Amino acid sequence: MNCQCAEIVTPGLLNLFDARQRVIDAATPINAVENVSLEQSAGRVLAEMVVAPLDMPGVDNSAMDGYALCLADYQAAPRGAGLPILQRVPAGAGVMLLPEGGCARIFTGAPVPIGADIVVPQERVTLDKRGHIHLEGSLVLGANIRRQGEETRMGTPLLAAGKFLDSASIALLASHGINIVAVKRRLRVALLSTGDELIAPGAVRSPGQVYDSNRAMLNVLLAQAQCDVLDLGVIADSPQSLHQAFEHAQTIADVVICTGGVSVGEEDHVRPVIEQRGGLHFHGVAMKPGKPFAFGYLGAEPSTCTPLMALPGNPVASLVGWQLLALPFIHAMQGRHLAALQCFPVTAGFSQRGPKGRCELLRVVLDWSQGSPVAQLAGGQGSHMLGAASQADGYLMINSETDVAEGEAYHYYPINQFVA
Repeated sequence: MNCQCAEIVTPGLLNLFDARQRVIDAATPINAVENVSLEQSAGRVLAEMVVAPLDMPGVDNSAMDGYALCLADYQAAPRGAGLPILQRVPAGAGVMLLPEGGCARIFTGAPVPIGADIVVPQERVTLDKRGHIHLEGSLVLGANIRRQGEETRMGTPLLAAGKFLDSASIALLASHGINIVAVKRRLRVALLSTGDELIAPGAVRSPGQVYDSNRAMLNVLLAQAQCDVLDLGVIADSPQSLHQAFEHAQTIADVVICTGGVSVGEEDHVRPVIEQRGGLHFHGVAMKPGKPFAFGYLGAEPSTCTPLMALPGNPVASLVGWQLLALPFIHAMQGRHLAALQCFPVTAGFSQRGPKGRCELLRVVLDWSQGSPVAQLAGGQGSHMLGAASQADGYLMINSETDVAEGEAYHYYPINQFVA
């Protein structure tokens, strides 16, 4: 399904999908490579293609517990005679020669004896008093034999550079005997919050103070994205403090992420400081929540600078900005293959007025009680309301100038696609 949609955008704001493409296009993948053990490779990004060092399977082996035999021997035996069991082949045994005129008891994964051309599952075999086997049902030559190299041949590509190493990929590498892989170095990300009102969770709060949830959230999200987080803490709402923090961040990090102070109020100093220390690619995205998102750089030249993403201070806006804009940039910097956004049509179980001049991402949960999914609001939709964000399983995207009508279908974006 095409998840991009036409938008009537407020002048000065960038369409969400254009903004997403611009951050991806601006990313320069890191080149540094390190070798790690397979046990340490989970979540890392392959730096180079991995080629199969051997055939898989390595030998013809049995797909079932049963009996390996030469079909011609069975068919040539006198009527009712069956075949004697002359061999036993467990998994892990070497390749054997099938005794002439007999069959082998064989187990799943065991090498098929030379001379056998079929494995008959034990459920289709009966034994007579002499211990001879008798077969039931139709017999197909080659049945239940996994052929050497049928999955991969030695020397063929196994995994491409840029592959995110998940559990299945790691299992594939392990099955081929690979225990060391070349991966991209972890991104170093400097993280800071801005705001005189922010205090650490657990501290005694005075009137007007707010617990810093954004930095706690982004620490987790960056760790999930396999980044090394350089947490610079809370920075005071002053140009001087921001200049000092950005100067330090630029020297230690591949990417800088800050939250708060990125709007256009008198106490929002992030944008002018970025412009003084580098520049902005864009500021302002036509989405709700998350409009104040800014993407820029620290340094004299965009090509040699340190990229910076400034997320809004409201926590849900910060989360949405991370998921839709910052995370794909991080993935592109890591050299990962980027998947297209996934969405599908879902019926709304509610009605409400639509957004003006920007699309809106409503936090919803799917109700499957009637068989087909119906989207219901997960709670309050304010950009400061984390409760709905913590309960939601997806976003219902509403185009600008479009009211939500109960019973109508809209684009639904599962949140699990934004988990790094």
